[in-house]
Amino acid sequence: MNLATLPRTELARRLANEGLALACGPFVVRIATVIEAVPHGLGLLYGDYPLVDNDAFADIRIRLIQQRSLAGRQVVFDFDGERPFEPLPLAHAWPCFEWAFNWSIATSADFYLVLHAAVLERGGHALIMPGPPGSGKSTLCAALTARGWRLLSDELTILDMDTGDIVPIPRPISLKNQSIQIIRSYIPDAVLSRTVHYTAKGSVAHLKPRAGDVARAGDRARPGYIVFPKYVAGGAFRFEPHSRADTVLELGNNSFNYENQGRRGFERVADLVEASECYDCEYGILDDALAALEQMAGANA
Repeated sequence: MNLATLPRTELARRLANEGLALACGPFVVRIATVIEAVPHGLGLLYGDYPLVDNDAFADIRIRLIQQRSLAGRQVVFDFDGERPFEPLPLAHAWPCFEWAFNWSIATSADFYLVLHAAVLERGGHALIMPGPPGSGKSTLCAALTARGWRLLSDELTILDMDTGDIVPIPRPISLKNQSIQIIRSYIPDAVLSRTVHYTAKGSVAHLKPRAGDVARAGDRARPGYIVFPKYVAGGAFRFEPHSRADTVLELGNNSFNYENQGRRGFERVADLVEASECYDCEYGILDDALAALEQMAGANA
């Protein structure tokens, strides 16, 4: 039974009372809130996700609380009684939920190695794209799904510490600022959340993942490619090999829990890099980057 089968009134009732439990990749998340933006966002973007019995163990618990202050109405993320974020304006409730979800996985999934990178799959092999905000990785991620790549995650690459498999956790793709209109134009039938302005990351909207990608959340992928994207407005296109030694160092720096894993973490990253082709991709035109990535994957099909 998927969330889409739940009447909106029942969705809101559960969120406001016992909470709503969903399966998302290898995790069960229980969500509780009375803030209206959350049932709207869940209904719009998470309709294909399986509902889980509330008696089941929840790996992640997200509670969003509405409060009043001198600054006006605010949303607060509560994590088992702790409040790791500063309060945000109530209008930012939906991005707050998505950020809280990311934070919860990154800080509590030490049985995996968690990298800050978008990841997709084609032909059983994963394309991992690390990069800081503004590098264009989420824009590339969204555009590649429109070309048939399977979304594993736009934000977190999760590696099984025993097998080295990439574990999917397909969730809505976070788009910011000019990327929102780019993807609206690139994917005419895209389902996007309302754009929320004036957040810490600028204007933010989330793209609904394809139902088929959500349904295949149990299908893992093997390493294939590691590409470091860099969007440069008006810049020349460049696609060239990236040093494996530098890739190991940069993935360590782009991990949320690399240091916690000790020697096993280093060995897992080294194995990942050894099994992957590594590239830099600098671009100013989206289609140039897409063509290069398609050619890269096609040459190894």
